[in-house]
Amino acid sequence: MNNVTFGRYTPYNTFVHKLDPRNKILILILLMVAIFLKFTLWSTTLLLSAGMLILLILLMILTRISFLGLFKSMKSMWFMVIFILAIYVFIPNNSYTMVCYRFNDHYAIYWDSFYQAGYIILRLILMISLTMVLTSSTKPMDLTYAFEWYMYPLKVIRFPVHEIAMTLSIALRFIPTLLDETDRIMKAQASRGVDFNRGNLFKRFRAVISLIIPLFVSAIQRSEELSDAMEARGYDPKGKRTRYRKLSFTYRDIIAFVIGGAVFGGILYLFIYDLNVETLDLFELFFHINLGF
Repeated sequence: MNNVTFGRYTPYNTFVHKLDPRNKILILILLMVAIFLKFTLWSTTLLLSAGMLILLILLMILTRISFLGLFKSMKSMWFMVIFILAIYVFIPNNSYTMVCYRFNDHYAIYWDSFYQAGYIILRLILMISLTMVLTSSTKPMDLTYAFEWYMYPLKVIRFPVHEIAMTLSIALRFIPTLLDETDRIMKAQASRGVDFNRGNLFKRFRAVISLIIPLFVSAIQRSEELSDAMEARGYDPKGKRTRYRKLSFTYRDIIAFVIGGAVFGGILYLFIYDLNVETLDLFELFFHINLGF
């Protein structure tokens, strides 16, 4: 559990860490939308996905996120990866045409299945990694201020903006705490003879139960202690509050927004162009724009 980096803020003095959290959330949303844009030809989709992957790697290097920690955090995704691959391989779409292997002229495995499954898995990895970049480079309280700033217009309709923002802040703050608590309980149970990795399905289920119940009890106790502490300090969710730190945009935010906006705008332009033509290949588009063919 100590290798799980998702949700943990890592204090570094990098370019990404110094960005305004409101700007980082906006760029994250733009990149998330760009990830879900799908094109007609495989070549276009794969090239743009590879470009997004390269951009993600650069962001992780700038943020100093460990690639080994990212892979260890995604260990729980292997079951989902195998499940998605099995669904697409054994339940093919009628539009698939590229046969990979055929069994007795009755059943066929298509290359299209591997492409579709790989594309979905790649999008999941990109989404999780981009979210990790945000949470690793932004303090939970700064994320709270950013979410509250974006939801501020909802106060007109008496929407509980501050309460929602505080709930998000507490949830983000308790992710690493619960991970540490899970690691502590697992070590305590292992010292008492509980094995989480061996045995049949029933034994593993009992081992998980011995982990989940103490974890829920600990989480409830921590929530009660937190509520008592907030009440003892006179916290009033409806009261007018001041802030120690004021958020402000700098030249770094302008540079990051221009780069993120350019990436999103370029992919959106290709997507709109793809809707107006039957097929789109990046190589053909490059020669058409630059050489006039």
